[in-house]
Amino acid sequence: MNAKTKKLIAGGVFSLLFALWILILKTVDVGITGPVGYPLGLLRFNTEVHISIGTNKYWDYFTQALGIVAILVVVMFAIIGVLQLIKRKDLRKVDQCIIVAGCLYAVMFAFYVFFEKVIINYRPVMKPGETFPEASFPSSHTMLACVVFGSLITLLPQYIDDKHSGKIIKAVCIVLIAISVIGRILCGYHWITDIIGGVLLSAALLSFFYAFMKPRKRSKT
Repeated sequence: MNAKTKKLIAGGVFSLLFALWILILKTVDVGITGPVGYPLGLLRFNTEVHISIGTNKYWDYFTQALGIVAILVVVMFAIIGVLQLIKRKDLRKVDQCIIVAGCLYAVMFAFYVFFEKVIINYRPVMKPGETFPEASFPSSHTMLACVVFGSLITLLPQYIDDKHSGKIIKAVCIVLIAISVIGRILCGYHWITDIIGGVLLSAALLSFFYAFMKPRKRSKT
């Protein structure tokens, strides 16, 4: 079994786990809770974790800032791809890793839009000025950080020949992912199951992304 097949299998397994997680949330220990009263799966687990952690606006601000950094990364690669297309005048000559990354980010955004319409959970608290809690499953900040910083682990080394720098990039990306996930838990604006859902979906998307990534062909144009 080659590496690509293993990654595709991993993507399938994480996808099934994500679907199973949704099924559990819709059927196991469902009760009414939240600021306006709505059904929530794994009620005891979610509420006990939320009560023990509470809310922290500073972690919310910090993770939102990391989210902005992640969005800027997406914009940066989009600009690189467009410039390559303009210069090379052929989509097939755009770096394959840029195209695969673009597909990854597009699918991530599609999932975000989908779960804004198909509500699994609402947030446990409302921010000032809100009249109704926002959708919170899967945690969009968690998904954004995991997918974007996770993709950078293989994307940036495509453009950096120094292996030592590649290791540093990987370490920094892993730290940013960990801080983002932990920060979203500590800020208290999500149920813990939202965070878990975001991690599972991100793992599925990244596994498929890694499966289709190939070493960049150096172009002279």
